Formats: sequence, structure tokens, C-alpha cells
Amino acid sequence: MRAENAQYAFVGALIEDLVRSGVRHVSLCPGSRSAPLAIACARQPGLRSWLHIDERSAAFFALGMAKASREPVALLATSGTATVNFAPAVVEASYARVPLIVLTADRPHELRDCGAPQTIDQVRLYGEHVRWAADLAPAAADESMLRYARTTACRAVAVARLAPAGPVQLNVPLRQPLVPLADGWSPDDALDPTTPAPANGRGGDGRPSVERPLVRAASVRRAPAPHEVERLAAALRPARRGLIVCGPLDDPAFPPALAALAAALDWPVIADGLSGLRFGPHDRGRIVRAADALLRAEDHWSDLAPDAVLRFGATPTSKTLGRFLERHRAALQVVIDDAPLWQDPFSSATEVLQADATTTCEALAGALASAPRRGGGASGWTRWWIDAGARVAAALDAHLDSAGPFFEGRIAAELAALAPAGTIIVAGNSMPVRDLDSFALGRPEPLRVLANRGANGIDGVVSTALGAAAATGAPTALLIGDLSFYHDLNGLLAARRHGLSCNIVLVHNDGGGIFSFLPQARFPEHFEPLFGTPTGLDFRGAAEMHGGRFEQPRTWDEFRESVRAGFERGGLRVTEVRTDRAENVRLHEAAWAACLPLPDWQTGARRAARRALQGSADPLLEAPAR
Repeated sequence: MRAENAQYAFVGALIEDLVRSGVRHVSLCPGSRSAPLAIACARQPGLRSWLHIDERSAAFFALGMAKASREPVALLATSGTATVNFAPAVVEASYARVPLIVLTADRPHELRDCGAPQTIDQVRLYGEHVRWAADLAPAAADESMLRYARTTACRAVAVARLAPAGPVQLNVPLRQPLVPLADGWSPDDALDPTTPAPANGRGGDGRPSVERPLVRAASVRRAPAPHEVERLAAALRPARRGLIVCGPLDDPAFPPALAALAAALDWPVIADGLSGLRFGPHDRGRIVRAADALLRAEDHWSDLAPDAVLRFGATPTSKTLGRFLERHRAALQVVIDDAPLWQDPFSSATEVLQADATTTCEALAGALASAPRRGGGASGWTRWWIDAGARVAAALDAHLDSAGPFFEGRIAAELAALAPAGTIIVAGNSMPVRDLDSFALGRPEPLRVLANRGANGIDGVVSTALGAAAATGAPTALLIGDLSFYHDLNGLLAARRHGLSCNIVLVHNDGGGIFSFLPQARFPEHFEPLFGTPTGLDFRGAAEMHGGRFEQPRTWDEFRESVRAGFERGGLRVTEVRTDRAENVRLHEAAWAACLPLPDWQTGARRAARRALQGSADPLLEAPAR
């Protein structure tokens, strides 16, 4: 076999076993050095190639696909700075635990560190932000090298999936010529290896069958040890004022498992907007509605002091909830996470259990059921939380319904209410994700709310949403601010190129709205140029240039009509809502004031805490309705 075609056989074996290991999509950008890998991807049955022009957008597109599908997605770039443009998405994937297979084409070893063009040091380019990095050996097509290529592919997918999931980098050195020679070339040179040694599950000629990779790797959930489950159950049973706190967590099996645990403990649940708990048909009866608003009554925190807290998922979006957990460090606080990284920026954890959240919920619920709680002392405490949350939510809903001008919090609530069942809502960082957490309080229809909360950046969010739409085909909406939208305008090309549908709600307050809530706002002489950063941009042309429809509603009725049309008609649609940053702060403050404090809060909270401490099963006296 000619050396050029041997290179294709090598990369073909690599790509083929990525596919056999479960990779179904590759997001790639054009380039010369990456040509063998790109052609191998295009020739590989079962692998769909999604071409992009901008590497950063391509990387976040792959991130969105992997996040939405919960499966590894491949990402490919040519050598040089193209690979560096992947870095923001790789960092996000690392902290958000999203499986990516990052393929970086490289110059061969003899052309490194000698001034060759488009050559940088790509070995372990992403540092500790990948779960594993390999600088592959030069391509060859003998039996051992083809097995090496296939084994490397299998290992890459296995490591990317293994909890905590995340990105891996395969750096692939490639020599000229970068295209196969026509003389003697056939697709079999790229797709079939030299006959390896016979093994179970192989074809009669010893080659891997099309159904399985060379090495099959299984990933299982990390279950807590039985003795740890019993120990933890014994520690939780005496608690009279328990809370379950769930941060961002995307596992379809988690909501029913958590609901069963909450029932076994009879504890209230504070559920982040990204926890997967607020939307869906599972039992949501113990979820505290409007918890972020409820906890803004900081004068009552001493009356709401828990004696035990179970925490699942990543760091909660609500800073108010974070401060509440900090305030009550005296309580037993158990963080349950399947990774060595402790999800505890509050430094309030007293125990960390390294195990899968869903499996732990199931095991704990079983242990508690085998030895039920006595006295039902938590019942009054739990009913107070649920009742208080319901009354705050009702007051908040009434306030939002009466609000006249466009209010960013209401925009989030309206979008969550308008979305058809099964919709994926991607929330931009800064204010959109916070407004969804505060104002989108839940419904029985299933919705998935996703956000890039690993590193919390505003970059690449458009591409993330389009990637989610491409991977699932589900109705997809994006709630995003104008600076974040501008940051990833290149990402809109994917919608036009690949015929994707995305219903974008653009909150345009001409700048960084979140800074108006921060201490920087107290320095007006520096605020606008350094933090407010108005751009004065009109995004109609950008939306229409990429084949999208652009609407700018003036009333709430027009807003609802535009959003509904986006879901019904498909395609790319941008509904832009103009707001004012200073007015937005005032409207948020008015919303919190409208629901706090509720009548008899302090009396009701103290009574609930006292009854819980006494182990009384008597119902909490009803507080007057607002």
C-alpha cells in the first residue's frame, strides 16, 4: 500500500472505531492539514458531518449537540490557531461535564518547532481541561498500527463518557500528500484494517464486525457503598428541619428518583431552574415554588434554619440560595457528586459523598423505607415551605400579570409558558439564566432547560442552542441578551447552512444588563464605558442575512404571537424585546417587593420550626392568604 493511502487507512480506522463506539456527529471546519480526517469522516457511514466556517462556533455547536444528546460528539480542526479557537468550548465542556472528542490535525513531528507555517505546540493544548490527551504516533497501515488507531478511538470515547464526563483531545500528526492517490485507491483502504488476530465478536476473517468497536468499554453509574448509604440514612432520620437542594443537573432518571427520596424523608426541595425538576410529569409536590423570591426575606433566615441539607448537582444559580447555605453552615450539609471536584463554593459542606446522584437517591430512599421515620416531625416544617412558596408564587404571578412595560423577568416566565411540551430552552448566561431560575416556576409538561453553566461564559451560546436543535430535532428556544448574541453572530450561519430551527428571544437592553445589579453601578462616571458597554446595534440585518425572520413586538400580545409563530412555523426566528437596563433593576425590585414579606411569615416560620423540633405531627396553622 502506498504511504499516502496507508495514512488514509490509519485515520479511517480511527474514525471508524469512534463511530462504532457511539459517535454519530462531527462538527468540523475546512482546512488543509485536516483533510485526511475530514475525508475519512465524510466517507464513514453512520457519521454525520456538520461543516462550519468559524472554529469557535463549531466547537460550541458540538458542545450543544453533546449536551442535548448526552452522547460524545467529535470536533475537528486543522492545525495552528484554529485549534486554539476550540479552547472556550473545551473549557466549558470540562466544567459542565460534556463529552467531546476533540480531533486536532497537526504537522508531523519533523516539522514542529522549526518555523513551519501554521504550526504551534498542540500537544496537550488544553491542559487540565481535558480528561485525557494523546499525541498520536505517525500514521502507518500495518496490523499493529491499525489496532493502535482503533484502540485509541475506543479509549477516547470511553474516557469522555466516564464520570465525570468531559472532553478528550486526540492530536493527529499528518504528512503530505494530504489527499489519497487515485492510483490503487479504494474506500476499503481507509475503512478496513489489515486482518487483526481473531477474537470473540469478530467476523470470520478476524476483522471487527460492523456492530461493535475493536474494544467495547462500558460505563456504569458510581453507586454509593451500602454501608455509606446506611450510615447516611441513619444520620438523616433524626433531622426535623431538613432541606434538599438541587442545582443544575441533566439526567432524565433523576427527577423521579429525587421525588421518591423527598417523599421518604418528607423534606421540601429547592430546585434550580436547570435541575430538571421543575418541568415534567414526575411528583413535584414537595418542590418549593419561587424559592429564590422566598429566600429574599433575609430577616427570617434564622427562623428557617435547617438542621440537615442534602445537596445534588452543580452550584445553584441563585446567589440568594448560596448565601442562605453559607449562613447555615452549622447544619449537616451533605454534597453528593460523582466527581472529585467538590461542588461547594460556599465552604459549607460537612460531608461529600462521591457517587452518582440518581443512584444515591434510589439507594437512600430504599434504606429509609426499610426503617421509616418516627413521629412525622418534619411534616409541619415541609408544609410551611410548600405553602409559603405557593403564596409567594401566586403573588409573583399576580404582579407579573399586572406589569405594564416589558420586564425581563416576565419574558423568561412567558417563554417557559409558551413553549410546547418537549421543547429545549437554552438560557444565556448573566441575566437570562437568572430570570429563568427566578420566574419560570414550572409546569407538568416536560421541558429541558439547558445553559453553559460550567464556566458561565457568554460566548458561543447561539451555537450551543443550534447544536442542541441539530442533535435532537426537538423544538428549541434560546433566551439570550444582546451582548451574548453579538458575541456569537457567526453561529447563526449554521441555521442557514443546515436548515435548523431555533426560536430566539433576544433581550436587547443595549449592554451588559447584569452589571446594573452589581456594585459597579455605584460609579456612574465609569459605569457605561467600562461595564454598561452599549453598542447601539440593530440586529435585524444580521438575522435576515442568515435567512431568519426578525420581529420586534411592542406589546405582550405581540410578543406571544411572535413566539408562538416561531414554534409553529420553524426556521430561524428572532423576537427582539427592547428593555432599559436601569428600568429593569427597578422592575426586579418591584417584583420582589410585591411578594415579600407575606403576612404572618415570622410567626408561621417560628411555629413550623418549633413544631419540627418538638416532633409534633400536628398540622401547621394556616397563615392568612395574601
